[in-house]
Amino acid sequence: MANKFPSVFHFCTVFVFFVSFFRASSAGSYNVISFGAKSDGRTDSTVAFLKAWASACNSAAASSLYVPKGNFLLKAIVFKGPCRNQITFQIDGTLVALPDYRGLGNSASWILFSKVNKVSVLGGTLDAKGAAYWACKRSGKNCPVGAPSMTFNWANNIVISGLTSINSRQTHIVINGCRKVLVENVKVIAPDQSPNTDGIHVQSATDVTIAGSTMQTGDDCISIGAGTYNLLMTNLKCGPGHGVSIGSLGKEFNEDGVQNITLKNTIFTGSDNGIRIKTWARPSKGFVRNILFDNIIMNNVENPILIDQNYCPDNKGCPMQNSGVKISRVTYRNIRGTSATREAVTFDCSSTNPCTEIKLQDIKLLYNKKPAASSCRNVGGSTSGILVPESCL
Repeated sequence: MANKFPSVFHFCTVFVFFVSFFRASSAGSYNVISFGAKSDGRTDSTVAFLKAWASACNSAAASSLYVPKGNFLLKAIVFKGPCRNQITFQIDGTLVALPDYRGLGNSASWILFSKVNKVSVLGGTLDAKGAAYWACKRSGKNCPVGAPSMTFNWANNIVISGLTSINSRQTHIVINGCRKVLVENVKVIAPDQSPNTDGIHVQSATDVTIAGSTMQTGDDCISIGAGTYNLLMTNLKCGPGHGVSIGSLGKEFNEDGVQNITLKNTIFTGSDNGIRIKTWARPSKGFVRNILFDNIIMNNVENPILIDQNYCPDNKGCPMQNSGVKISRVTYRNIRGTSATREAVTFDCSSTNPCTEIKLQDIKLLYNKKPAASSCRNVGGSTSGILVPESCL
């Protein structure tokens, strides 16, 4: 199975060189204070940040935008490209959102990078002040859509390193339509009951690496959307949250697939799910293939291994239908630990598009210190090594 992922691992080697070069090359520095930003956490610094960005973006040489220590209040802001050269966005302080949950309105994101190349965001904290927005959502009131904290749209050669994101109103970090992105040493933190606060969402993106990061959220630690190719996730800690999810996929008929995804050397603790593939019970041209889950520890996880192809929230738009998403060539290797539920392995695949080439190798999952259970529907594959629970393939 490992031979099917050469592009991901080759990408990592090349990208380490890119990151080293990128960080060593930044020249002129533009301090947001010099453009009028205030570090008191109350004065709107949005215009000052945009002026500093314009100077860095228009610089003929590699440049940096510097945010010193302190709290900087930002409204919804868009850092637009393309820029003339590479930019290092160095944050030593904290960026804070308006405390009023209506303050961001229906903005697509709180902090948005659009059509930029060779941008590195280093350090710092994002505080989206999400508590009032979550309360609105729970109350059933007419609330704004809810903005992700930081989004990269149609961006290439991006580094996000050492960033901490807390209390997002929706997803913490979104990577959409991007190529060559490294996310490393990032922390995302939100209460386990905060709605839709995914840690990192990746969609329509190629050659993305997420490494050495910790995610404590109210939704998926990492969610993987349609059109994601060559994604490597390694050395992660997830929990609380809903685990690492491929999907949900297949809501639309004409939808891109997901291919060449690796998750390895990761620990799940107290999460609602571990590793999950989720598709709508609707016709679709989508697919999921060449997936590797390797060397993973489950600590009291409710659904450690899950394929759910009958996702149909509120029974709307999909009753009595079957998922068209074709799931194939998925390997689960060296996965061990404890399940919070008796059924630790669940493969609930489509009756019209069964899962194929599912491989289980060296699985040991216990429930109450005894072997857990497994269940299979419409799935075929192979097994090897020690298998606890006993395979139902």
